[in-house]
Amino acid sequence: MTTSPLFEPLTLPNGTTLKNRLCKAAMEENLAVQPGQYPGEKLFTLYERWARGGVGLILSGNVMVDPGALTGPGAVILEKGTDLTPFKNWAQIGKSGGGQFWLQISHPGRQLYKSMGETAVSPSDVALDLGKFSSLFAEVRALEASEIETIITRFADTAEQAQEAGFDGVQIHGAHGYLVSQFLSPLTNRRSDEWGGSLENRARFLLRIVEACRARVKPEFGIGVKLNSADFQRGGFAFEDARQVVEWLNGKDVDFVELSGGSYESPAMQGNPQEEGDAPKSSTEAREAYFIDFARDIARVAEMPIMVTGGITKLATAEAALAHDAHGFGVELLGLARAMASDPFLPRHWQVGENTDVALPEVGWKNRSLSGLATMGLTKAQIERMAKGKNPGDGGSPALALAADQYRAARRAKRYRKWRAANAA
Repeated sequence: MTTSPLFEPLTLPNGTTLKNRLCKAAMEENLAVQPGQYPGEKLFTLYERWARGGVGLILSGNVMVDPGALTGPGAVILEKGTDLTPFKNWAQIGKSGGGQFWLQISHPGRQLYKSMGETAVSPSDVALDLGKFSSLFAEVRALEASEIETIITRFADTAEQAQEAGFDGVQIHGAHGYLVSQFLSPLTNRRSDEWGGSLENRARFLLRIVEACRARVKPEFGIGVKLNSADFQRGGFAFEDARQVVEWLNGKDVDFVELSGGSYESPAMQGNPQEEGDAPKSSTEAREAYFIDFARDIARVAEMPIMVTGGITKLATAEAALAHDAHGFGVELLGLARAMASDPFLPRHWQVGENTDVALPEVGWKNRSLSGLATMGLTKAQIERMAKGKNPGDGGSPALALAADQYRAARRAKRYRKWRAANAA
């Protein structure tokens, strides 16, 4: 057994202890039971495998706070009044390996697919710009002030329900271009009221959500935040902004902040952080370490543990990421996403010195947006296999994986629209 710092326990601000420093970071599964959008056998099978993998913390994929606003047609919904029976089962399975299990709770804002049949909302009516792929997304309108308050309440409702179902905590998704991130970014938040303008106003939505969630749950129930270290778009949410937001989160009983980056328009979360005009990042080591330097600097001002996620696949890189500086500042948690889709037992393997360099399926297409979709398709293909009780494999052909993902999404979107129509009747 290795004495790696990855396998040292970590006590969170809420007083609970993680058995090690490795987290199965959130990935989009789209495996909810339809109709109803609740967890079922596929998610149970998938999370039972990850629970046995040896991580100290499991974060779910997006769990939605609003039935009319899903990141994908197979997303799970948890709101006030939801039957908690399947969620209680899911929580028990996710914790069966001795780690904690938290729900990542989210709202997509403008990143809503047109196939869902809903109107997207955002701080301002700024549509996604994905070139020829822009037409895949729903028309967007600006939120009314009263609707903003309603969404804040929805986040708190979901946190309270998660606690009742037996989960250990929730992570508020404020990254990757989803609604909270849209409020933070001046590119998508052009409001002139109390919710827009200065960074203080743009951060108000996130801070209010944190406060509302904390007011509803017990002190030992975990609350985390996922935050972009930057949007990687000129004029967007910048590193200095992220550092200031973390300082504002101090004193609000947040148990950790996870740093990632990017959005659908600039998919840094897939290991491709790039601002317009920058040279492409070709080095695997550079991609792996991209967020680590940001995280170490932000750790200097953070009173809560900092977690970094961003394409880490090597044991040596993971261990180096946890190294603290001479003043004792550094990253405390490490998120593993695609690596856990390729090897669900990676923590156990690393603990005995195995699979120290995880081979991830890569897509090298020239079109960055299409390449990003294909990369997600390969990862989802691996997740689909595990949800059926099979080994993940390599995802297969990028083109076939993308086509299969689009086919499944279309079928699920059709079932979702039918369910929404029946509920509205």
